Amino acid sequence: MSVKTITPTPQTFTQDEAFNASVDYFKGDDLAARVWVNKYALKDSEGNIYEKTPDDMHRRIASEIARIEQRYINPLTEKEIYDAIKDFKYIVPQGSPMAGIGNPYQVASLSNCFVIGNDGDSDSYGGIMKIDQEQVQLMKRRGGVGHDLSHIRPKGSPVKNSALTSTGIVPFMERYSNSTREVAQDGRRGALMLSVSINHPDAEDFIDAKMEQGKVTGANVSVRIDDAFMQAVKDGGNYVQKYPIFSENPKNTNEIEAGKLWKKIVHNAWKSAEPGILFWDTIIKESVPDCYADLGYKTVSTNPCGEIPLCPYDSCRLLAINLFSYVDKPFTKEASFNFDLFRKHLNIAQRIMDDIIDLELEKIDAIIAKIDADPQSDEIKAVERNLWKNIQTKAEEGRRTGIGITAEGDMLAALGIKYGSPEGIEFSVKIHKTIAIEAYRASVNTAKERGAFKLFDSDREKNNPFILRLKEADEKLYYDMLEHGRRNIALLTIAPTGTTSLMTQTTSGIEPVFLPVYKRRRKVNPNDKNVRVDFVDEVGDSWEEYVVFHHRFKEWMEVTGIDTNQNYTQEELNKIVKNSPYYQATSNDVDWLSKVKMQGAVQKWVDHSISVTINLPNDATEELVGKLYLEAWQAGCKGVTVYRDGSRSGVLISNDEKEEDQETTLTAFPTKRPEILNADVVRFQNSKDKWIAFIGLIDGKPYEIFTGFADDEDGILIPRWVNQGFIIKARNEDGSSRYDFQYKNKRGYKTTIEGLSHKFNPEFWNYAKLISSTLRHGMPIEKAVELINSLQLDTESINTWKNGVARALKRYVADGTEAKKQKCENCNSTSLIYQEGCLTCKNCGSSKCG
Repeated sequence: MSVKTITPTPQTFTQDEAFNASVDYFKGDDLAARVWVNKYALKDSEGNIYEKTPDDMHRRIASEIARIEQRYINPLTEKEIYDAIKDFKYIVPQGSPMAGIGNPYQVASLSNCFVIGNDGDSDSYGGIMKIDQEQVQLMKRRGGVGHDLSHIRPKGSPVKNSALTSTGIVPFMERYSNSTREVAQDGRRGALMLSVSINHPDAEDFIDAKMEQGKVTGANVSVRIDDAFMQAVKDGGNYVQKYPIFSENPKNTNEIEAGKLWKKIVHNAWKSAEPGILFWDTIIKESVPDCYADLGYKTVSTNPCGEIPLCPYDSCRLLAINLFSYVDKPFTKEASFNFDLFRKHLNIAQRIMDDIIDLELEKIDAIIAKIDADPQSDEIKAVERNLWKNIQTKAEEGRRTGIGITAEGDMLAALGIKYGSPEGIEFSVKIHKTIAIEAYRASVNTAKERGAFKLFDSDREKNNPFILRLKEADEKLYYDMLEHGRRNIALLTIAPTGTTSLMTQTTSGIEPVFLPVYKRRRKVNPNDKNVRVDFVDEVGDSWEEYVVFHHRFKEWMEVTGIDTNQNYTQEELNKIVKNSPYYQATSNDVDWLSKVKMQGAVQKWVDHSISVTINLPNDATEELVGKLYLEAWQAGCKGVTVYRDGSRSGVLISNDEKEEDQETTLTAFPTKRPEILNADVVRFQNSKDKWIAFIGLIDGKPYEIFTGFADDEDGILIPRWVNQGFIIKARNEDGSSRYDFQYKNKRGYKTTIEGLSHKFNPEFWNYAKLISSTLRHGMPIEKAVELINSLQLDTESINTWKNGVARALKRYVADGTEAKKQKCENCNSTSLIYQEGCLTCKNCGSSKCG
C-alpha cells in the first residue's frame, strides 16, 4: 500500500500583517517596510504574500545559495550565508536576485542588467525590429536593458525600399522608448539605455531628441565620446563623423566643429540632465572583457544607469556591501574600519555572486522551457528563444558578476572623515582597492575549486591596465591568477542602491548623504489633547511639525549624547548639524570638482563602471558643467551625469515652438469618442474603503476615468489579477448610452461587466464625467490632478473619491513634471516633481505616493 505525501499549503499573510511585522523589523521605519513588502516579499500573481518580514526572505535566499554550494568542494554552510546577509547588515543581494532567488511563483531572470545588439545586417528593418522584440522580452522578465544605435544609417542615406532614403536614428529612439513604457514590471516601469557614438553623423539629432516635451520619455540617453573628439574640443579643432562609425571606407562623412557640438551637449545636460556622457575609449581600454572582443565580448553599450558596460547578450547580477557595518565604534574617537572582517565577507560575497550565476542558469532553463511550452508557433517563439539561448551562452562562458557597495557617505562620517576631502578621497580609494584585490583573489580561489571561466587566457589580458594595477598591488594574486585562472570575466561595479539603501537605512551607493535632518508635518485635530499646532494652512487644516533624522545621523546624536526626541528649533538643528561629521558633506555641499576627482580615483579599482550623479544648484552655469565634464575625462572617469536642481521640470520644449503648436497639443485627442478604448484597472484603498478605477486610454494617455467602490455588494467585483481590459461604449434598449468593461479571463474567454454608470454612485459618476471631459479636451495630466485636488467637496465619501482619482491619474504624469501649488509635507518646500506617479521633493528627497 503506497503512502500519499501531502504537501502542506504555504502560509500566507495579508498586506497589513506583512507591513506591520516589517515595521517592527525595521524599528518603526514605515518607508523601508513598505518598500520591502511591495517590491521584495515573496508573492504570487494573485497577490498572496508568503513572507512576513525580510528575515523570511533572507532565509529563502540562504537556503537556495547553500543548495548551489553543495555542488562544489568546501561549501559554505547555510548558516554562514544567512549570517552574512541577514538584517541587510553586511552583504545585500540587489533587486532581481532579492526578489527572484527561490521564487517559485515567477518565471523571471535574476539579472539586473542586459545589453542586446545585432551581428551582421543590423541596419535592416528586420534587425531593428528584432532588437525591439528582444528588448520587450527582457523587460517582461524584470531586467533593465541597454543597446546602441550607432549601427543605424544616418538620416537621408539611400535605402532600397519605397522610402528611398533613411529616416535616421530618432524615429527608432521613439519606437524603443514607447516599447519600454508599454511593459509593466511588477508595478514599475521598464528601464532602457540608448547610446550612440559621437562619430555617427546623426549624433546631434540624438543629443536633441529628448529636448522636446514628451519625446523619448521611456529611455535614458548617453553619448559615447572618444578621445579624439575630446582632444578636438580641448584644442578647438574639427572632428570627422563617419558611417559606418570609425570606418576606413565610410559611406558618409561629416566634418564638424567639435566645440560647437560640445556646447550643445553641455547645454542640453545643463537644461535637462541628459544626455549622459560615456568616455568610450577609457571604457574599452580599461575593460577586461574586451580582451576577448573577437570572441563576442566587445562592449557596445551599458545598462540603464551606466554602471555595467556590456557586450551583446551579456547580463549581470548585482550585490552591495554595506560599508557602514564595518566601522567599529562608529562616531567615536576610537572609530576604526574592520578590514579583517571586510576581507572575509568579500570572499563570501564573491562566492555568493558565483552561486547566483548557477541559479540564474536554472532560471534561464525555466524561461526556455516555458517558451517551448507556450501555444504559439515556433516561428513566433523563435526570437525570444534565441535571445535566451544567447544570454545563457554568455552567462556560462563569462560568469560576469557585479559586486558593489552602499553607505560610503555614512562610513566616512562614522570614521570622522569629511566626504570629498583629500582624506576622504584617499580612504575611499583604499576601500575600493581592497574590494578589487579581495574580490579578484576570491575569484581565483574559486577557480581552483570550480574551474576558470571558459575563455580565460592570461596572455590576452597581460597588457590590460586594470590587470596591471592588480599585479602592482599584489604580485602573489597576479601569479596565482596566471596559474589557476579566474572564475569570472569581470567582477566589480558601483551601482545606485536606491531602495536597497532604504532597507540598509544608509546613504546610497557611493553618494554622500542627501540631508541629515529635515522637518516633516502631520495633520492633527486641534481639539485633541496633547496636540501641538505648529502651522495652519490656507484651507484651515492644522499641522504639527516634527523632525526626521537620517538614521545614521540619529545614531551619531545618540553616541554624542544629544536627545533625539526633543523638538528643536531650526536654529538649534543648524547648530547640531554644524557640530556633526555630516556638516558641509551633503550632496549639495560637496565640492563638485572633488567629487569628479574622487570618481576618477575610485574608478581605477572598479573593472566595470560607477553610477554617480553630480548634483548642482539651480544657478550653476553651463560653463561649470563643461568644466566638470572635461575634468571627468582627464581624471579617468568612464562616464558622468550632472543634475542641476530644477533642470528636469517637464517643460522641455524647443525655443522655436509656436503658439499654434500648443493649441494642437490641446486638441490631440479625437473629437468623437471611439467605441472601444484600451483600459487600465487601478485599485487603491482610502481609509477602510476599497476603490477601483477604470482608465480609458488613447495612445497610452488617459482619456476618461470612472471610479467607485470595489469588491462590495454596491460596487464592482472583478478578479484581483485583472489590471487591463477595454471600455466599450454601448447602447441600452431605450437608446441611452452606457459604458461596459470587458476583460479576458485566464482561459482567454471574454467577460463583460455591463453598465459602469449603474455600478457606481451617481455622484461619483457625474464627477467622473466632469474629469473625463477635461482629459478629452487635452488638459495635461498634472493640471487635471491639480484641478481635482482643488475641488471643495462636501461629504467624506466624495473627498475619498477625489483622492482616489488624483492618485490613479498621477501614475500617468511624465517623470520630472513639476507639481504646482503643492508643498512638501516634510520640509514645506514647493520644489515637488512627479517620479513614477509619486510626488518627490527635490529639496529633502522625501516621496509621497497617493
